[in-house]
Amino acid sequence: MTLHRSTACDAGDCPIRDVLDRLGDRWTVLVLKALEGGTLRFGEIKARIADVSQRMLAQTLRRLEQDGLVSRRVFPTIPPRVDYTLTDLGRSLLVPLGEMVRWAVANHGAVRAARAAYVPPVAQPAL
Repeated sequence: MTLHRSTACDAGDCPIRDVLDRLGDRWTVLVLKALEGGTLRFGEIKARIADVSQRMLAQTLRRLEQDGLVSRRVFPTIPPRVDYTLTDLGRSLLVPLGEMVRWAVANHGAVRAARAAYVPPVAQPAL
């Protein structure tokens, strides 16, 4: 497959690697899906993704904010209240992300069966 010049991935600014590396980590998709319904506080996001650590959730939210997908709003209360919301850019990702999630749900059994049936190739001795 030949990629169009604007998506060539042999350059340091490859859009596929640059953007999809962020989306392909363990927590990003889950955080974006959690925020799909609207604004949430940190603890509410954490409650929806029970197995994410506070540290990883904070890092993921920071990266999503850095990439312009999530906005963070701090309210001057004691203790400070912080709300997270998808930006327009983040919401624009929900359609393709939704398709990927639907595919994962629909094909989860087949993928797990393929993993269980997989037999690694026998290593060939070096000549």
